[in-house]
Amino acid sequence: MYDTVKNLHSYWAYLVLLILIIAVVNTLIKVFGDKEYTAKDFRISLFTLIVSHIQLLIGLILYFVSPRFELWSELGGKVMKDPLARLYLVEHPLVNIIALTLITIGYSKHKKKLTSPSKLKIIAIFYSIALVLFLSRIPWSVWPN
Repeated sequence: MYDTVKNLHSYWAYLVLLILIIAVVNTLIKVFGDKEYTAKDFRISLFTLIVSHIQLLIGLILYFVSPRFELWSELGGKVMKDPLARLYLVEHPLVNIIALTLITIGYSKHKKKLTSPSKLKIIAIFYSIALVLFLSRIPWSVWPN
């Protein structure tokens, strides 16, 4: 089960990053091009929200079925002294949950705005920060394995 969930989490991350990059680039082009917010923009931001939440669910399952989770009982507080254990058990989950929270907040805030520029700016800001956070905590040396 662990290998299946790990592979799903790794490959779903490609979809999340692709959709998030599309959402960020789309909104930045529209913000700087002074274009209008459309139904397509709404669908892109919603799809980004959905696929990232699915990734969170897969990641939470992976976190608790992973053999690395046992390091909490083996190392205890020394998890923070081991860079690899800290990345997988603390940094990666925490930073990605923060990034997902930013996506959720950005999506919720943009729906309340009434004008196109303000809707697009909210999405651009929150989704861009989330993208940077996601990219900062991907374990690149082992991804997608």
